[in-house]
Amino acid sequence: MKAYRLVDWQTQPEIQEVPVPEPGPGEALIRIGGAGACHSDLHLMHEWTPEIMAPLADWKLPMTLGHENAGWIEAGDVDEYPSLEIGAPVVVSLTWNCGVCAPCRVGATNYCEVTQIAGGLGVDGGMAEYMVAPIVALVPLKNLEPWKAAPLTDAALTSYHAVKRALPRLTPDATAVVIGVGGLGHMGVQLLREMCASQIIAVDVDEEALKLASEIGADICLPSDEKAAEEFRKATGGLGAMVIFDFVGINPTLETAKRAARMRGEIVIVGIGGGALSVQFGALPCGCSVATTYGGSTGELTEVVAMAEAGRIEPHVVGYGLDQANEVFEKLHHGEIKGRAVLKP
Repeated sequence: MKAYRLVDWQTQPEIQEVPVPEPGPGEALIRIGGAGACHSDLHLMHEWTPEIMAPLADWKLPMTLGHENAGWIEAGDVDEYPSLEIGAPVVVSLTWNCGVCAPCRVGATNYCEVTQIAGGLGVDGGMAEYMVAPIVALVPLKNLEPWKAAPLTDAALTSYHAVKRALPRLTPDATAVVIGVGGLGHMGVQLLREMCASQIIAVDVDEEALKLASEIGADICLPSDEKAAEEFRKATGGLGAMVIFDFVGINPTLETAKRAARMRGEIVIVGIGGGALSVQFGALPCGCSVATTYGGSTGELTEVVAMAEAGRIEPHVVGYGLDQANEVFEKLHHGEIKGRAVLKP
């Protein structure tokens, strides 16, 4: 089968012919319908090294990329799972887990303390014709096409987890800011619209991204420049935003988030752009906290799928062939992908 493989660190991935994998105990073989192209993959291709990854996990190369995956169950011992059967369409959870550590036992499977790998993140992912995944990481689909549902597993799930944990602060008199209306950010806007009554401000450098944000629920759309924080203040009566979701995570966006924050508010760093934020006393408004997040739990993915099945959220997707992977990531690098690109084998 064809697979898009990272052969060595900081090199361009290649389309290679590899054997179809075989599922082991507790695993299923998934015939891939689509795999989302994520900005995280660019970091993995061009920036990350074994030294960077060492504190997180011992990833081995070569590795098939693709951590936003959906398709159909081709094989595996799924008889004991009532919601699954051979041929059933499914999405694959972004985060795999051990099921028995303290976070897993309370449902926080995305913060598993034992397993720090998943498809496309340490082991072979879904930018291929087939992949193997744990059966417990599968969430069934009802009326969504797998290739269109693939971004639910990261773009939507990661945004959902970030928004859900901030809901106590997102009261009707509060303001939420989304910095970066890309693959994750455009889902963040929709989820805020559906999950709270706070004012939503979207910020981006791209006019087309801001146009999309306006169409899908943002109340105010602002260009990302040196005036953005001042405009936040005006829009909030001088108070600032209660929650700022930075889906970019570079120094300029973090600086904007810091300047826009309200007392007792929160800055949620979702993007992995490598920026740094000073948090010493006086650097942030009093009572303001900073949080980082990672993906979402398998239970939360079930909730995300339910929202999409009900038509309440919708990833804006464009399909490409697997052979176009290099072209897609070049477009993504230059900011030419609106919403999410999905590779279809």
